Amino acid sequence: MSHEPRLSQDLRTLLNTQRVAALGTLGDDGLPFVSMVPYALEPRSACVVIHVSALAAHTRNLQDRPQVSMLVMQAEAADEPVHALPRVTLQGQACVLAPGSATWTDARSAYLARFPEVEPMTELGDFMFVAIQLLGARQVAGFGAARSLEADEIAQLLRPLA
Repeated sequence: MSHEPRLSQDLRTLLNTQRVAALGTLGDDGLPFVSMVPYALEPRSACVVIHVSALAAHTRNLQDRPQVSMLVMQAEAADEPVHALPRVTLQGQACVLAPGSATWTDARSAYLARFPEVEPMTELGDFMFVAIQLLGARQVAGFGAARSLEADEIAQLLRPLA
């Protein structure tokens, strides 16, 4: 097994242990809109998968303006400082997946592996899977431990270790 740097290990752990993100989209008025979304990681295409309703404002926003941002952060612990919480801001391009396509099937499998209880929701007509292809990221692993990552570096972290 190859050696993975500590910051990469920390980021891989963060993305695999947290299950929700703050999703930032842009509304018709040009103003930012942030909402909470559960997410899964799809290793084959190295994307983040969300399952959203057509009725949600963030869905309409990402369909019209597919550039999105997501913040994933470690949960706050009581009596612990919050300024050094590990977190990552992901920049990406959202794409609604065609039902029944190979990418939709992979996305659905990854999502249900993480959230098996939502399987009935995947059959509802107004819900859709969205793949977010990551273009870059900014990781903060604590005080004095921050870095920017390119798309290929993030894609590598979404894939299982060899």
